[in-house]
Order: sequence, then C-alpha cells, then structure tokens
Amino acid sequence: MRAFTGESDRDFVAARIAEIRRVLADEALAHAAVEVDRVDTVTGYRLWSATYDGPNGAFDVDEPVVREIVDPLPVGVALDAACGTGRYAEFLAGRGHRVIGVDRSPDMLARARTRVPQGQFLLGDLHRLPVADAEFDLVVCALALTHIGTLGPVLAEFARVLRPGGHLVISDMHPETVALGSIPSVRGADGRPGHLSAHRHLIGDYLRAALAVGLRVRRCEEPSAPADEPSGPADQQGTFAEVGPWERWPWCLDDMVPEAARAARAGVPALVIWHFQSAES
Repeated sequence: MRAFTGESDRDFVAARIAEIRRVLADEALAHAAVEVDRVDTVTGYRLWSATYDGPNGAFDVDEPVVREIVDPLPVGVALDAACGTGRYAEFLAGRGHRVIGVDRSPDMLARARTRVPQGQFLLGDLHRLPVADAEFDLVVCALALTHIGTLGPVLAEFARVLRPGGHLVISDMHPETVALGSIPSVRGADGRPGHLSAHRHLIGDYLRAALAVGLRVRRCEEPSAPADEPSGPADQQGTFAEVGPWERWPWCLDDMVPEAARAARAGVPALVIWHFQSAES
C-alpha cells in the first residue's frame, strides 16, 4: 500500500498485487487461520516467565540506548516499574542504585528476587504503585506500557513517585511495529494460542501524558531492529508450504511474499525510548 503511494515504481506495485492474487487463490491457505485468545498480562507473563529472558530481540534494541541514558545519571534510589524478571533491576543495582522493583506477575517477581537478591520487589500495578510520593531519583519502565490502554494515569504515577529533578526512562514498542503485528504470543497450558493484550500508543500520546504531569522531554530515540532478511526467494511461484509455526505469526508469513515483507518493514522503528525529567523544586 505504501508502494502504491509512490515509494516504489509501477513494476514493484504490480508484482505485489500479483502476489496478493496468488495468496488468495492458493487452496492450501483457505483454512490456515488460527483462533487466538486474548490473554491478560498476569496470565501471559506467568506463561512467558520461564523463557522471557532469551532470546528476546527487543532487549538487544533497547538496552544500549537505556544504558547510555542511565549511565551518566547520579546514583540514588531507583524504581524498576514492571520489572519482570529483573533485567533492569540487575543493571541498576550494578550501577550502585538502591533498587525497588514492582510487577503484577508473581512468577516474574520470583525470578527477579533470585536474580537481584539485594533488591526489594513488590507486587503491584503501574496505576497504583505501592511506594511513597517523591521516593525515587530514577524510574525505569521497559517494554510494559504497550499493555496499558491509557498512558495518562501511569505517567501521573511515575511523576508522583519521582523526586524533584528525578529522571524517567521508558522503552516501549513503537506504534508502527505494533501496527505490523508485533504483539507477544503465548500458549496456554492446554496448548491454545494466545496474544497478550497490547495497545498502539502514538508518539504524541506519550508527550501529552508526560507534559500534563510536569515532565519535560530530555531525549527521544526510535531505534530499529537489526535487518533480518526473509529467507524465501523473491521469485517463488509454486504453492505455499504449511503456514507456521503459529508463535511466529505474522513473521512466519514473510517467506510467502519476501519482497513485500522487506518493503513493509523498511525504515520502521522497533521501539521508542524516552528520557523525561521532573521539574526541580
């Protein structure tokens, strides 16, 4: 669709339309759809907790930028909000911060406590953090806000717990990547496929929520994932192989239309990373 607006030439557009016709005409794909449950974050992360730490390509994208932002900041009391298995709690403790982690998932917290024994980990929700006002010099929240329907209340909580002049660092799924289908997938105990609840937040959504509670922007980055070329041949003419595995949807479809897949993801950021600061007293 972007090619049709002028990003590519006529031959490229015609070839992509021909691919669509070929996909629609392939009888092997007539019943390839998968019914997917929507899974809440507590259930989803319980299922995901055992394998969450790797391999996870998003970590490779956000960690260099987040570390670059955090490294020069003064050492103090740090909150790892939606801490998961303690990935950033471990980093912050290693930098000398006194670390408190909060998460809704008991299973993720159990792993965080083992990983960062010097940290304090609390069961809680981002909308009602179980910590005092103005308790933290730094708040880090990584890859969690995509699960939140409205950013305003959560950004207000972050502002509440920050000390004057405190810093907030957020990494999250980029809205363009979410639109392309980058939503975490899990399988239930019964083997049924599920997607964690995910929301697409525009860049302006973060800004409006942050500015409304007195946070000012220090930095914004939109890093892309390393290039991962689809493996299928561009001139594929035969019928398609079995579609799957389901856990890789929609990326498992790349081999069907490799040129279209490359074009669709070209230049699309994987994440958005923010550095905000609260007002000085």
